[in-house]
Amino acid sequence: MSTWMETTVESVRHWHSGLLSLRINSPHFSFKAGQFARIGLPGSDGEPLARAYSMVSAPGTDTLEFVIAVVPDGDLSPRLAKLQAGNQILLNSHPSGFFTLDHVPEGETLWLLATGTGIGPYLSILKGEQVWQNFRQIRLVHGVRSSADLCYRDWLQALQQEKPQQFYYQPVLSREHHQHQPTILHGRIPALIDSGELEHACKAVFNSQAQIMLCGNPAMIQDARTALKAKGLEKHLRRKPGNITMEQYWA
Repeated sequence: MSTWMETTVESVRHWHSGLLSLRINSPHFSFKAGQFARIGLPGSDGEPLARAYSMVSAPGTDTLEFVIAVVPDGDLSPRLAKLQAGNQILLNSHPSGFFTLDHVPEGETLWLLATGTGIGPYLSILKGEQVWQNFRQIRLVHGVRSSADLCYRDWLQALQQEKPQQFYYQPVLSREHHQHQPTILHGRIPALIDSGELEHACKAVFNSQAQIMLCGNPAMIQDARTALKAKGLEKHLRRKPGNITMEQYWA
């Protein structure tokens, strides 16, 4: 049975008008990195108007953080964008989801491929110890439309400087070109997989020793699976070990 509890907004960071990070107070909320929670506000009929968002924060903290795309004509996200520190918000007490390292076989290299707010669960995973113990190389690829959408870029670049032998962060822009920033790739993630450009930039390969997590819009996931299948990599199933684990995000 679902249980809703009222909690407090700690802070709201607006990356731009259509993208925000929301931090709420959440003592005693237990979850695994990669899972999601339902948050919401009272609806007109008295029932919570809620959506599921993956946690950005690390498990074991008293604060939950979410990265949220604002849908202009949406019922909930425009209201979330107007919240301020001290406002009340509803949190479902039961975390959900299986997009965790518990469901990813160990390997040599872990590829974390995301579009948009699909980067959220990876940030939580990277804040734990398990991922660094399970994989010798970790590559995070974040595909967005423009550089303004590269949320958490500073944190990821600092992490790369801290762990240069193990971690690499690769931003990808689909609708904006930066000729003076050669570290940024341009295009769509599936096409960059197909051409080999992504492997070259990240200095790692998609082979049988790699595990790939895909999180983002369904079109990216489907096309990336096709490109990876051409390299001999298949979806990981409980009864048939593979190399690909997926989570679809519509926003």
